Amino acid sequence: MRQAFEAWAQRDGHIVRRREDKPEEYLVYETQRRWLIWQAALAHGQKTAAEAPQKFAPSENQPQKMQADEASVRNRVLNEVLDAFSELDDNAGIEGIVKVIQNLKKRNRATAEEKA
Repeated sequence: MRQAFEAWAQRDGHIVRRREDKPEEYLVYETQRRWLIWQAALAHGQKTAAEAPQKFAPSENQPQKMQADEASVRNRVLNEVLDAFSELDDNAGIEGIVKVIQNLKKRNRATAEEKA
């Protein structure tokens, strides 16, 4: 578990060097904080899976494959989002991302109003 965390943390740009006096702790506070969050998330996921295994285990009543129409809708939405973000300027920053999201929401509302 620690190896997976450290690999993720390094990819994310965090320093994963540990303290010499306490090798179970990381030298950098932010890395230590993320390690504790990582552990808590895994513990919570295991607890949830143990409490409600029917949600996570395949069932005979649940369809195993996505319906074709559902898959086409998901693909269409994904393509719309990718197209919207591909038009975004590299220098747009967070304001540009917010603008793209707002435009997608407006487009979604307009489509819902047309169907109603």
